[in-house]
Amino acid sequence: MAVRPGLWPALLGIVLAAWLRGSGAQQSATVANPVPGANPDLLPHFLVEPEDVYIVKNKPVLLVCKAVPATQIFFKCNGEWVRQVDHVIERSTDGSSGLPAMEVRINVSRQQVEKVFGLEEYWCQCVAWSSSGTTKSQKAYIRIAYLRKNFEQEPLAKEVSLEQGIVLPCRPPEGIPPAQVEWLRNEDLVDPALDPNVYITREHSLVVRQARLADTANYTCVAKNIVARRRSASAAVIVYVNGGWSTWTEWSVCSASCGRGWQKRSRSCTNPAPLNGGAFCEGQNVQKTACATLCPVDGSWSPWSKWSACGLDCTHWRSRECSDPAPRNGGEECQGADLDTRNCTSDLCVHTASGPEDVALYVGLIAVAVCLVLLLLVLILVYCRKKEGLDSDVADSSILTSGFQPVSIKPSKADNPHLLTIQPDLSTTTTTYQGSLCPRQDGPSPKFQLTNGHLLSPLGGGRHTLHHSSPTSEAEDFVSRISTQNYFRSLPRGTSNMAYGTFNFLGGRLMIPNTGISLLIPPDAIPRGKIYEIYLTLHKPEDVRLPLAGCQTLLSPIVSCGPPGVLLTRPVILAMDHCGEPSPDSWSLRLKKQSCEGSWEDVLHLGEEAPSHLYYCQLEASACYVFTEQLGRFALVGEALSVAAAKRLKLLLFAPVACTSLEYNIRVYCLHDTHDALKEVVQLEKQLGGQLIQEPRVLHFKDSYHNLRLSIHDVPSSLWKSKLLVSYQEIPFYHIWNGTQQHLHCTFTLERVSPSTSDLACKVWVWQVEGDGQSFNINFNITKDTRFAELLALESEGGVPALVGPSAFKIPFLIRQKIITSLDPPCSRGADWRTLAQKLHLDSHLSFFASKPSPTAMILNLWEARHFPNGNLSQLAAAVAGLGQPDAGLFTVSEAEC
Repeated sequence: MAVRPGLWPALLGIVLAAWLRGSGAQQSATVANPVPGANPDLLPHFLVEPEDVYIVKNKPVLLVCKAVPATQIFFKCNGEWVRQVDHVIERSTDGSSGLPAMEVRINVSRQQVEKVFGLEEYWCQCVAWSSSGTTKSQKAYIRIAYLRKNFEQEPLAKEVSLEQGIVLPCRPPEGIPPAQVEWLRNEDLVDPALDPNVYITREHSLVVRQARLADTANYTCVAKNIVARRRSASAAVIVYVNGGWSTWTEWSVCSASCGRGWQKRSRSCTNPAPLNGGAFCEGQNVQKTACATLCPVDGSWSPWSKWSACGLDCTHWRSRECSDPAPRNGGEECQGADLDTRNCTSDLCVHTASGPEDVALYVGLIAVAVCLVLLLLVLILVYCRKKEGLDSDVADSSILTSGFQPVSIKPSKADNPHLLTIQPDLSTTTTTYQGSLCPRQDGPSPKFQLTNGHLLSPLGGGRHTLHHSSPTSEAEDFVSRISTQNYFRSLPRGTSNMAYGTFNFLGGRLMIPNTGISLLIPPDAIPRGKIYEIYLTLHKPEDVRLPLAGCQTLLSPIVSCGPPGVLLTRPVILAMDHCGEPSPDSWSLRLKKQSCEGSWEDVLHLGEEAPSHLYYCQLEASACYVFTEQLGRFALVGEALSVAAAKRLKLLLFAPVACTSLEYNIRVYCLHDTHDALKEVVQLEKQLGGQLIQEPRVLHFKDSYHNLRLSIHDVPSSLWKSKLLVSYQEIPFYHIWNGTQQHLHCTFTLERVSPSTSDLACKVWVWQVEGDGQSFNINFNITKDTRFAELLALESEGGVPALVGPSAFKIPFLIRQKIITSLDPPCSRGADWRTLAQKLHLDSHLSFFASKPSPTAMILNLWEARHFPNGNLSQLAAAVAGLGQPDAGLFTVSEAEC
């Protein structure tokens, strides 16, 4: 039917009115609205309908629609007609029916979708007209695709026994379209179709039905959609095997061949042998039992019988029997003849008598034999006496090479000698210590030979330094000697985190500068006549495998002092920082020590110490002081008892000193609040060319399983542009809580609008979800402002890493001895070491001090460890003098005594 051109607007208006009347019942499916009386076969039908699409990043999407027969075709999005200029329309003729066909295309941008974001979903629909009516296509929904960075739940490390089930949970980041999840085992794809022992649940958890040794690996959850691909933190799964006993061997032969003895049988823990930290077999590997064996009795002759009468052959005989006792139980028969026959001396018998010549010959032979025996005895006696004379003349060569080497310390004269300032005059002997160490499993190491140490000659009134930690040839030689021993292969190569020195009975002190780590060696801790070369080392957590179970977390640095196995007669004191907020109701604190085999053991449970224990700990707000008579590798570990348990985190903000590009990075570090962690970051930032831009702050991070969030706000948009695509960044809870990951930080990247922009003002927020938080107000000039740079200037603690002899202590030696002699004996008036402990607020350790030979010495040692090098001697002197001792000359030392 032909329609005049002038009637098209009227016809189009009628069609639009009809479409609007039916618009209230829009559906996703195709909807036809015929004109009354028109041929329904000529209604438009769609050859191509628009489909759901996702916008990836900023790329627009294309929607296509084609209908036949069609005279007009347009798109309508979210109830509004798309402008005609945004349509690309192609007209054609359908080849099969010959009817007119129309195809239309439009582009939808991210900005169009974001205008209605959060209100409703963005959709578009195609509407086609013909002379018989209109037809609407299905709705096509346009969504912005994204995938968050942080997993809602990451897999955790597990240790499981053989054939036990494993479940590794994984909740992928939020995303549109929803992320697909796959698992990697040591970077290889886990395919349940190839391995029936594993499957992936609907919640994306990886399940291993029965753990095998081959399942020991690092597992990673991978989430991906059309936008991005995210990886979770790897979870180490260790499948361990508990040891099992083999069958018993046969009983051994009895240990005694005669009488009562014992026999044994054995079994080994090899069925199976423990693997990957599995438990060793319980019970005995050897069994013993008593046994008895009948003793063999050798035969013995009975007495000879009387001689018989002389026979016709001029002989007579006598006999004996093997019956005194008779042989039994395998005993030997009697040796010799049981019958003895001789010639008779009767005159009736004819015999040849011996003449006088034969008797003289026999007597002469006997006399010669006796003389030879006497001569031999005389020679033996002379030889023995000469040998004794030679032995008495042999001197021990060690007497010629050993001796005393006096060490003299003379005090500097002063008009008014102050209390506790007199230096002692002491002497010592020299010898060499050779300590045996436990061998490592990676190879034999029978002995650790220490070289002859220097015998130090302290200078009057000065500090005595051994082995600066600067990279000298001596330091390199010491580290190379130590590193050759199997036990010390895990020690760091270098001297920045190590201090060492040679010490005798005078004691001394080792310090690792700027870490809060020191080792106090009190006087007489090393036996007199011994010289030890002792080291102190700070380890990085990633270099030492410290297994943590449950809610345990590392609270202190991992520190080694050694060599292990040396003989100490007094406890030394190891000082190190910790980041826990000590509370008996929130924490269970344990001191761990690594054995020679490499396993870690709990050697002390703080709060449950026994006075006679080998280890003891004085815990303070930010440091702990460990008394130990055995050197080794130590760490303080805490186990949270409630969600109130908190660790102190130090928050540091760094930025580049010089900014040569438009980009400017602000790095926010979240560290343990310890000196060693601060030192590591300061050294790292010096290498990166960074500077501190805000004063450090402390955040209390609780055991609440909530992550740490960081965000930046109020960035002036006219000067700066933030390149962060999300509203905040997150550090997972377990990355912070386990305490073994160093240098945790997030980076905020800003971009200057102009190279001349130098002023920056913004806010950085750091907070734990449902927990503590801190806010930093940044306002400074990035090219000129350096006012916070001096806050982290590393200071030298005590000047040198090793101090030997009296210079290592604040209290002069002779005055220390007088205090010990005066306060150790109990006093009925209370003027003894117990009152001193109360004055120094150490009365909670009275039972420990009382278990030692000199309680006063333990108190003074702890005071030295806590207050070096800035301790106030006047306060200590006042505390000691206030005890009311009757000896007025207790704290004065004459020059002659020095």
